[in-house]
Amino acid sequence: MKTINHMKKANKKIIKYLPVFFIMLLCTIQIASASSKISPMTVDGATSITTDEAKKLFDDGVLFIDVRSTKAWNIGRISDAVLLDIKSNYTEASLTAEAKKTDPIVIYCNGEDCLRSAKGSKMAVGWGFTKIYYYRNGFPAWKKAGYPIE
Repeated sequence: MKTINHMKKANKKIIKYLPVFFIMLLCTIQIASASSKISPMTVDGATSITTDEAKKLFDDGVLFIDVRSTKAWNIGRISDAVLLDIKSNYTEASLTAEAKKTDPIVIYCNGEDCLRSAKGSKMAVGWGFTKIYYYRNGFPAWKKAGYPIE
């Protein structure tokens, strides 16, 4: 009888703490998932640039390509950038319509937790563009620096 009562108490404790266990498990999964979505520091064939380097290129009139979604673009963007959403209209033809393959191009998105600029830079290099600047920190860093936005 004591064993049965002891087991019932143990089961109640387990049931009581089960939701806490599941919440901790979900948090662990989300953290692991989020860490896998960090953009790479470099992209083979592209030049990685800082925010200050991006501003110098901007001041020199270099083309900035925003590979974010239309929704993100409408919220705010680097002044004079061109939107080529990587998921809908970023193609070799659309990029070639904006610049020659030998022209310098800065490709950006929403910072280090956005993989679009890395993917877009890699694709451009693969298409034969020779002066691709990978701006990993993207729009959030640009805006934080107080540089021109629309």
